[in-house]
Amino acid sequence: MGRLLEKKIKNLNKLKKIILALKARRKKIVFTNGCFDLLHYGHVKYLQDAKRKGDILVVGINSDSSVKRIKGKSRPVVNEKDRLRMVSALESVDYAVLFKEDTPLKTIKSIKPDVLVKGADWNKDNIVGSDIVFGYGGSVATIKFVKGYSTSNLIKQIAKRF
Repeated sequence: MGRLLEKKIKNLNKLKKIILALKARRKKIVFTNGCFDLLHYGHVKYLQDAKRKGDILVVGINSDSSVKRIKGKSRPVVNEKDRLRMVSALESVDYAVLFKEDTPLKTIKSIKPDVLVKGADWNKDNIVGSDIVFGYGGSVATIKFVKGYSTSNLIKQIAKRF
């Protein structure tokens, strides 16, 4: 891995220390999460929009085992190490962290983001960790997806063509 990626990919303990230091400097921390399997323009736009909600964007990436539990045994297509690298390479992403659970609740509790972001297909009250973020005075935001972009549809297109 290159130096830049090593600076962005953190384990939860290291990330928590970094976030505490950033908050002491009054930086607004934004957190979002996802599988980010087969990275596409919809992902890139979503993460750019999430970054606009604050100063520092932290992205939680589902581990391979959690993606399998959520999406099925044929997923992910891209392994967790490479998904972390690709998401971290995006300019809008400041830090990326892998989580093995099905939800990022442990990560949210640990870093206490100022803003929790998910796609607009989620009701704000049903977003995992929203109750915790609201509880300490943080906010929850949703972002519209770019129409026509989804990993599932991309996989279907590839399968159909080849």
